[in-house]
Amino acid sequence: MESHISNLTSHISSYVIIVAGGTGSRMQSSVPKQFLLLNGKPVMMHTIEAFHNSTCKPKIIVVLHVDFHEYWRELCTEHRFANPHQLISGGATRFHSVKNGLETIQDTDALVAVHDAVRPLTSTRVIDDAYNQAKVKGNAIVAVKSRDSIRQLKNGISQHLHRDEIYLVQTPQTFQLGLLRKAYEQSFDNTFTDDASVVERSGVKINLIEGDHSNIKITFPEDIAIAEVIQKKPLNTKQL
Repeated sequence: MESHISNLTSHISSYVIIVAGGTGSRMQSSVPKQFLLLNGKPVMMHTIEAFHNSTCKPKIIVVLHVDFHEYWRELCTEHRFANPHQLISGGATRFHSVKNGLETIQDTDALVAVHDAVRPLTSTRVIDDAYNQAKVKGNAIVAVKSRDSIRQLKNGISQHLHRDEIYLVQTPQTFQLGLLRKAYEQSFDNTFTDDASVVERSGVKINLIEGDHSNIKITFPEDIAIAEVIQKKPLNTKQL
């Protein structure tokens, strides 16, 4: 796994498509998880700030179901949130939401990260590494090694897998724009689980880079409490 290219991108445009399609079902909440409060502020605001405060400072595109646009604007007013971002409508699936985001980008040569709206703790180091690696390699997929033993269950039979060969994929997943656009010309397939799987299907080798175990995804109710603890720790001690 490669990481830490030192020269920051400086002569190429950068974008991030923040995908906010959650409905709150697994959170046992009527409010989608991207709007739940994390240390007094909606989760998605922390996510946007992470990219706004990064060294690369990409242009931010938020893809959100049209039914929640007005609610999001009300939250921005309530919390005096003024970080610049473009709000567009989501699609029927994550695949279609990302495609909608790509259609708003006018550049022909750029770097584009795709990120979960509910990963609010992504560090500047991870974000900048992703853009820099994508500039050199074509793509950069953030992942961490599994800390647990792994078993695969197939046809009722469980089998041990080598933990050192297993990586847990996170976001951002960052790509050269032309490569990502070409991949999203493919027809939708239910086996697409993320952007890396879409790009891989188009015949491109996927490059993993070092993520961070603190870069958690808010999925279940207890994740908010965990994220609040992590966020309150000093930067150099953020560990799960």
